[in-house]
Amino acid sequence: MALFTAATVVIGAGPDEIGVGPGWVDVEGDRIVGAALGTPPRMSDHDLGDAVLVPGFVDQHVHGGAGAAFTGGDQEEAMRAVRFHRAHGTTTMVGSLVAASPADLRRDVDALGDLVADGELVGVHLEGPWLAAARCGAHDPLQLRDPDPAELDALLRTGRIAMITLAPERDGGLDAVRRIAAAGAVAALGHTDASYALTREAIAAGARVGTHLFNAMAPVHHREPGPAIALMEDERVTVELVTDGVHVHPALWSHVVASAGQGRVAAVTDAMAAAGMPDGEYRLGALKVAVVDRLARLDTGTIAGSTATTDELFGNVVRHSGLPREAALVRAVAMTATAPARALGLADVGAIATGRRADLVVLDPDLRVRDVYRAGVRVATQEPSTLTG
Repeated sequence: MALFTAATVVIGAGPDEIGVGPGWVDVEGDRIVGAALGTPPRMSDHDLGDAVLVPGFVDQHVHGGAGAAFTGGDQEEAMRAVRFHRAHGTTTMVGSLVAASPADLRRDVDALGDLVADGELVGVHLEGPWLAAARCGAHDPLQLRDPDPAELDALLRTGRIAMITLAPERDGGLDAVRRIAAAGAVAALGHTDASYALTREAIAAGARVGTHLFNAMAPVHHREPGPAIALMEDERVTVELVTDGVHVHPALWSHVVASAGQGRVAAVTDAMAAAGMPDGEYRLGALKVAVVDRLARLDTGTIAGSTATTDELFGNVVRHSGLPREAALVRAVAMTATAPARALGLADVGAIATGRRADLVVLDPDLRVRDVYRAGVRVATQEPSTLTG
């Protein structure tokens, strides 16, 4: 067993149960066996001093990092991206793919499926190819198509699909939502021109996530509220925000939280291969991306994912929340851990609470990562060691 103490611990299993203050976390093997604010039950094994101790981050939308992408069928390349984001505190993530041909999509799902089986990823996220051409964003428009039941069912039968983003207005879109939900995967709405009414129909059919809210989505209009309003107002839906300060203006973040509720807004990186890399030329699927001052764009000027990591998103949420420090930390934990874990249906991560997996991120007072632990193992250094070792 190992008892950790810190000047600031953010504990609790839900957005209305999270507490902040001096506290302790007790770890045995890969599990948290106790956690509370206040005086620890025994002498600390690891006094983290002025650190901020938060749960491991959960990223439900990430395409790559460290020069590596989840597309291409190369498992070692995919693991390079996993290790990079893990070192930045993301202890749980999906592997997000972009629109591709049926053969390439199946190749990538099969390759990432091995990493899912090994526990490196919690699943695969298909962002497309069943997206609206008018809102394709940084997806290859030549690969967009209507959902084919046979193709969709074959992918779902792999058992590796965690989430699928689609545009419900595509021919067969609502049926696809039903098939995804029936298979136990998360149906997400995004890259869509759907009306408010159609979005509500898709939610009724089983859609439960709004993919990067506002981005690649029909805008809000006073006579046609569009998908964003429908997604925010339904308590069954978790909405994503890319809180890198580029995709959505920070002034809007608090309005989204106020509308949807703190437990329903997930901060996602939407990171591509250029995350953690110098400016230069990269690829997102088949498309060429230029990164200048860490901003990724296609040659058309369209933003092509991000170069952010979840620790950056966490710090951004705290700094732009307009809340006192403790309340801001609660919001940041809800958005980077609790809400995405809920969206993905993961019961053992996303919070510092008894019984959860021992996923911990140690931040300094300026919210920079000092250490990361996943399932009781220190992973932020080149030579991992167990918490109890």
